[in-house]
Amino acid sequence: MKKNRNVGIMILLGIISMVWGLLACDRPKDAPAEKAEPQAAEVSVLTLQPERAAVTTELSGRVSAFLVAEVRPQVGGIIQRVLFTEGSEVREGEVLYQIDPALFQAAYDIAAAALNKAEALLLPARAKAERYRQLIGSNAISRQDFDDADAAGKKAETDVISAKAEMERARINLAYTRVKAPISGRIGKSSVTTGALVTAFQPVALSVIQKLDPVYVDVTQSSTNLLRLKQSLDSGTLRKGAGHEAGIKLILEDGTPYAEEGLLKFADVTVDEGTGSVILRSVFPNPDLILLPGMFVRAVIEEGINENAILVPQRCVTRNAKGIPTAMVVSPENKVDIRELKIDRALENRWLIREGLAPGDRVIVEGLQKAIPGSMVKTVPFEAKP
Repeated sequence: MKKNRNVGIMILLGIISMVWGLLACDRPKDAPAEKAEPQAAEVSVLTLQPERAAVTTELSGRVSAFLVAEVRPQVGGIIQRVLFTEGSEVREGEVLYQIDPALFQAAYDIAAAALNKAEALLLPARAKAERYRQLIGSNAISRQDFDDADAAGKKAETDVISAKAEMERARINLAYTRVKAPISGRIGKSSVTTGALVTAFQPVALSVIQKLDPVYVDVTQSSTNLLRLKQSLDSGTLRKGAGHEAGIKLILEDGTPYAEEGLLKFADVTVDEGTGSVILRSVFPNPDLILLPGMFVRAVIEEGINENAILVPQRCVTRNAKGIPTAMVVSPENKVDIRELKIDRALENRWLIREGLAPGDRVIVEGLQKAIPGSMVKTVPFEAKP
């Protein structure tokens, strides 16, 4: 029995070997192994075309009042009344404080009396000098008597002039007891109250008035950017707009645009040694008093017009390990190529390209993760979503 079992096993193994041999003979020796050909990735591309674009720069700055006047007393005394409401609008010449005028009124009355006395003495002195002038011709009086009378008349005239000056000074000091607004604008809080003692030309202002319509907006720009702007204008890459003064717009602290447009008035003539920047001052209308002194804003300045700007969506541009901006471009043979770029600035949600891309280039916008440099891709036009 054991011998018959071994014979059966041997026969079975032989049959299996024959089957494998037949299968091996049926397959050609030179038949290559089958490989699945990779499919080209599909990407969305944007064909670049030059376009006209307003070149703008966004700079940070702060609002300052158009006019600022500190209210100080020009005579000393006790404040009798405060005649304005803090935070209200005041007009030039409006009385803000009343200083006790009693002493100044008395000084004015004394000066007025002294003037009346001097004018009263002037009349007889003039008359005496005139009579002596007639008598000296007939030798009725001595020359000395005439000289004395003439000198007395001139002294009386001088006394009148001096008395008038003293009375005018007393009048001015009396008027200064009514502290008036030097400019029109919005007045702040008062540093004194009724009953406070003030002195002439004291260092602490009684209050501050600021004119807030219009207002100044001062921003800083690096001297490097100013030089680059000048070079672009000189080379013709940029051209100035139709107006002589550059327009400027504001973005408020909460991100909302300011409704009124301002005018760039001047750039400072000195570069700050510490920061390497210059100050640009612009003027904005402020009828609703939205802009307040000290408020932080962002100014968008139109520097010029680029007639042949190359603009790409910001999501097209990435940076390599060295931090250099790059973009994926599809060649005419539908191969992916990587380009290093030089970016000028951001204009809204697009980059203004200075070097690296040219009109007609097909830039990959969607499908960047599937695009490998040197690989073949299938392109479809990119359609911007509204």
